[in-house]
Amino acid sequence: MRLHALSVQAFGPFAGTEHVDFDRLSAGGLFLIHGPTGAGKTSVLDAVCFALYGRVPGARRDDRSPKSDHAPVDRVPEVTLECTIRGRRVRIERRPRWERPKKRGTGTRTENAKVVVTEHVDGRWEGVTTRPDEAGQFVGDLLGLTLDQFCQVALLPQGDFARFLRAKAEDRRESLERIFNTRVFRDVEEWFKGHANRLRLEVESANERVHAVAGRISEVGRSPAPDLPEELSAWAAELASVTAATARDAAVVAAGATGLRNRAQDAWTAGREVRARQERWAAARRRQEELAGGARERARIEAGLAAAERAASVLPLLRARDHRRTELDKAGLTVAERTSLVAGLPGVGRLDQDPLPVLDAAERERRDELARLELLRDDAERRASLGRSIAAFTGRLAGVRGELDRVRERIASLPPQVENVTGELRQVRDLAQRVETAGAALDAAERRRGAADLYELLGERLVEAEDLHRAAVDSAQSAHDRALGLRERRITHMAAELAGQLAEGSPCAVCGSVEHPAPARPSAEGLVSAEEEKAAQAAAHTADARRAEAGNAVTALRERRSAALERAEGRTVEAAREEAAAHARALEEARGAAVEARRLEETLEQLTADLDRARSTEGELTRLETGVETDRANAVAEHARLTELLDAARGDDPGIGERIARLAREADLVGAAADAVRARDRAGEEMRMAVAEAEQHRADAGFAAEAQVWEAALDEPRRRELRERARSYDDDRAAVAAALADPDLVAAGAAPVPDLDSLSGAAEHASAAADHAVAWRSMLEDRARRLAALRGELDRALAGCEPVLRRYAVAEGMRSLTAGTSADNTDGVRLSAYVLAARLERVVAAANDRLRTMSDGRYELRYTVDKAAGDGRARSAGGLGMRVVDAWTGVERDPATLSGGEAFFSSLALALGLGDVASAEAGGTDIDTLFVDEGFGTLDEDTLEEVLDMLDRLRDGGRAVGVVSHVADLRQRVSTRLRVVKGASGSRVEHTG
Repeated sequence: MRLHALSVQAFGPFAGTEHVDFDRLSAGGLFLIHGPTGAGKTSVLDAVCFALYGRVPGARRDDRSPKSDHAPVDRVPEVTLECTIRGRRVRIERRPRWERPKKRGTGTRTENAKVVVTEHVDGRWEGVTTRPDEAGQFVGDLLGLTLDQFCQVALLPQGDFARFLRAKAEDRRESLERIFNTRVFRDVEEWFKGHANRLRLEVESANERVHAVAGRISEVGRSPAPDLPEELSAWAAELASVTAATARDAAVVAAGATGLRNRAQDAWTAGREVRARQERWAAARRRQEELAGGARERARIEAGLAAAERAASVLPLLRARDHRRTELDKAGLTVAERTSLVAGLPGVGRLDQDPLPVLDAAERERRDELARLELLRDDAERRASLGRSIAAFTGRLAGVRGELDRVRERIASLPPQVENVTGELRQVRDLAQRVETAGAALDAAERRRGAADLYELLGERLVEAEDLHRAAVDSAQSAHDRALGLRERRITHMAAELAGQLAEGSPCAVCGSVEHPAPARPSAEGLVSAEEEKAAQAAAHTADARRAEAGNAVTALRERRSAALERAEGRTVEAAREEAAAHARALEEARGAAVEARRLEETLEQLTADLDRARSTEGELTRLETGVETDRANAVAEHARLTELLDAARGDDPGIGERIARLAREADLVGAAADAVRARDRAGEEMRMAVAEAEQHRADAGFAAEAQVWEAALDEPRRRELRERARSYDDDRAAVAAALADPDLVAAGAAPVPDLDSLSGAAEHASAAADHAVAWRSMLEDRARRLAALRGELDRALAGCEPVLRRYAVAEGMRSLTAGTSADNTDGVRLSAYVLAARLERVVAAANDRLRTMSDGRYELRYTVDKAAGDGRARSAGGLGMRVVDAWTGVERDPATLSGGEAFFSSLALALGLGDVASAEAGGTDIDTLFVDEGFGTLDEDTLEEVLDMLDRLRDGGRAVGVVSHVADLRQRVSTRLRVVKGASGSRVEHTG
């Protein structure tokens, strides 16, 4: 892949539109991207990643939208990248998700991410896709790299690889898994672990089931279970057989006891039945004698019931006659009462002879007049409604005229107010337009104030860091002096050290003589052991690392302090604070004017709307006044006409309604009197008919006088009682006759009386013996059945344990083997570490090709399965170790002991090697444009030259290498440069060379 051009707008620190010509930068093969800290050097690389993948690398991918804070809020953020991948020239235009101001009103609206991918084919650009998901798939398929892999292959971040060089095995494993996508092997380890745990739980569950069944067998058979599992089956079989034999013997005994119980109970039952028949025979004889004395009472009851039945047919007619007589008396009283109420009415007169025709004529006269008056009732109601309408029209007309006067006053007062508000609005709008300018000036002043504060704070920290650096230099020099002194003493006393190893009769390791007449002796300072020398060298290396770390801290603070001074633009803390306060006051005044302008605009809009509404209301009220006057005049004329008509119809009554009410009352009274006369005549006729019918039925029933009927009459409860007594007497006589005729009772009466107590005792004794035998048999049979079932359950549980145990043994073996804890895994390396070790060996081999050149043949990386100091004590913690071999001393060192410069070119070589291997793993995509980000400030001049030579050799085959750094020496060594310039309004780029 080769980059050709990059264009960014409102992205990261770049507020405007910036163009990066990678073809121009790559023409020399090696180019430099430089600028002050925070200018946006790394943002150029972020833009490349965003164009390709729609995301930025590292922790910045989780940040908010990459839209520039320096750009205007309505400027569209956009990145355009033109590059060649596998011979295909493509152009990718991306816009991130961002918030833009609404076109109407206040607030913002979210614009979603957009992308346009085109390809240059046959001299023109052709569209590929505009969907983000399809664009990601297109770039991924073409490059063959994920974002993380691309960052490791094309963007070499030195900080990440320095951490990778010194990392623990577990951290190194996570990095390699992310780059080489070998997570599947870690998933295999986890699957074997989970599978073994599940099978272990199955084994424990199967053993629990076996022990649970054995415990139930022990409880049922009342025999303790053996401790060994292999003895459980035989124990259960023996216990079940013995119990079954005992149950069969108990069944024979229970059968004999049951037969004796049945015979005894049959004898006792037969005795009770004979005794019961004898008692029934005696009772029947006694009841027969009692019934013989009640025959005369039975005949009297029969005669009384017959007379009561005849009287019952006559009594309803007598009662009906009495009721008709009462009704006739009531009707006569009603006629007298109602005729007295109508006697004085006009047209009625006296009612002595035949009142009914007079009353009917008077009622018809009044009903006819009511019908005529009802026709005028609606006119009376309409006249009353018109009176109310006239009053309402009068009140409404007064209200409309008053409202019209108020509206006309409002119309006269509004135009002067509109003119005054318009003048005030013109004055405050000029001041309100300065808000954006004042805000930008305040932001710039605040940044300068913050930079001035930071410059002062970093000055204090720099003094402390320089003191620590001087102390670290002194400590490192002392450690080197001590290590050199011990080495010289050991070399000086080497003869004495060899002499200390001589033994009488043993040849000398130097001359071969078996005689040692004058062996060398150490001086008063004593011998120096190899362990002491190694410890001193390790202390010296540690002191060097601390010195380098302190030097890096001083350099970083100086760079940060210089950058802070540049951002402060030469202002002191006091001056920056005063400037920020002045801009804040100006912004507050402008904002206040903007608020006042909005208020005046709302007021002007409200006044204009009020004036329009008042004029519209004036027209509506004028039309309403004319309409109300017309309606009132029409209502007055109609009210006068109806008044004249109704006065002629009401006569002497106050009104039509009162006359209708009076005539209706009189008609009702006359009608009621006529109805009462008719009802009295009907009651007299019904009375005569009821008397004749009652006399006829009394004679037919055989009663000479009415008094005999009332004497023979009985109420229903009394008759029911007499009938029940007669029926009971007849039933008793029939039952006694049937009992005395029963042959069984006759035979029982002649038989002797049985001894029931003796028979009952014998039956109870036999029953108790039989119950005991049957209960014992049932208990043994139930125990035998349960033991037989539990024996089968135990056999099945034992059989189920064997395959689970075999599966668990296999699974546990695979788990321990892949986890590196098995004895068969001699190196104690996990499966995932073993797979990654092959990649790491290739990475180390590729890195050593460059590291030997950078270190002048001194250093070489070596892969090892041994655990490092920080990998923990677990057997499987190793497998991905790295050591640094120092060819000058022949000693292997931990990468953590490398100095800052040594760690830089070692991690650079490792990054290049990892990039080569990762590119090959991803399908061999050629990366023709590489970037190396930071780390050059820790190198001395000679090492820097060697590293640049190595990077220069990376250009072989047309590859371009970009170095991202702020080190000043690189500007003299690299002629093609891209400078990133920062400012208060955002950063910009400049091409050199």
